[in-house]
Amino acid sequence: METAPGDDRLWPGRVRLALLATRKVEALMSARTAEPVASPDAGRRDWEPLPRRSDRPGHLRGFRGFRGFRGRRPGSGSDPSGGNGPLEGKGPVEGKGPVEGGGPDEGKEPVEGERPVAGRGRAGGQGRSDRQGRSDRQGPSVRARWGLRVASVLFPLALWAAVCSAELVDPTFLPSPLAVLEAFAEMLGTGQLLDDTLASLGRVGAGFGLAVLISVPLGVAMGTSAVALALLEPVVGLLRYMPAAAFIPLLIIWLGLGEPSKIAILVLGVVFFNTLMVADAVRRVPGELGQAAATLGARRGEILRKVTWPYALPAVVDAARINAAAAWNFVVVAELIAAESGLGYRIVRAQRFLQTDKIFAVLIVIGVVGLLIDVALRVLRDRLGRWVV
Repeated sequence: METAPGDDRLWPGRVRLALLATRKVEALMSARTAEPVASPDAGRRDWEPLPRRSDRPGHLRGFRGFRGFRGRRPGSGSDPSGGNGPLEGKGPVEGKGPVEGGGPDEGKEPVEGERPVAGRGRAGGQGRSDRQGRSDRQGPSVRARWGLRVASVLFPLALWAAVCSAELVDPTFLPSPLAVLEAFAEMLGTGQLLDDTLASLGRVGAGFGLAVLISVPLGVAMGTSAVALALLEPVVGLLRYMPAAAFIPLLIIWLGLGEPSKIAILVLGVVFFNTLMVADAVRRVPGELGQAAATLGARRGEILRKVTWPYALPAVVDAARINAAAAWNFVVVAELIAAESGLGYRIVRAQRFLQTDKIFAVLIVIGVVGLLIDVALRVLRDRLGRWVV
């Protein structure tokens, strides 16, 4: 009798076939599990003692056992590191099982908070070596570091004074520290040193500030845009190898002998190096941060303003700190162009009259002021980038 494809009379046969298939599968499964195979972990303890919080991976290298296995020797019982217990990752040794009564701690559960005794096995020595390694990596203490800094300043001064007192060099060419101190006091008393320092700081501030205003946007563009990188990198890479002093004749012709030509030298000496360093700082921002922000719905401008720039800001300030030293060095070159004040002008004037003591005094002032600028920018970097590890 023919039936339609959806006839209900076919359901009893289908149910019967499903029951037969199920019984067949159950029979096969029961046949496979009729003879249970011994577990690889047979004969082992059913617990694994966990290391304490103080037992970091660095402390476990020479440690022979955890809690509950203290004081055992290899081969004295069921110590996992001995030779009579089951091997790690293997079944029990053929013909041997766990030894009964192998040690005084056999069968004991690990005591909470129990610590391995220093000096037994390798635990004590390993802990001491790890602590010594950490102290070596941390370096000297704060007092020792300050002592080394003071020694790094006092040793050259002592050597300088010894050479001058032995009269190994003519005082005209190498004045003594006392003569330099007297020249410093004389220029400070007349007000020349203060006026020259302020004039040089003004030029450095103008030239370096203008260089930062130009280089930071260019560096950010080169670090975030492949088009800007391909467009600007060849030009910047070419110009940064041209010495700023070589532009002095052109700057005098273009800008004259006034302040603009002096500031332009500082800009040319800083802007190209700072541009490339800012671009490198921006490129070091992890791409995952921008992808996560884009997933949350941030636009490209928001990613740049809220993700890329805050992450790269400490490195940008650090690049400015490094290039500030270059700007402070270029001020001497800039003040050679018909200057009437400034530390570079004071050095050139003292050179005309062979006043080497004043030259040394001005050089020391330049170094101290440059160090103060470096420390100020370093503090600013730490304040702006507190989240940086």
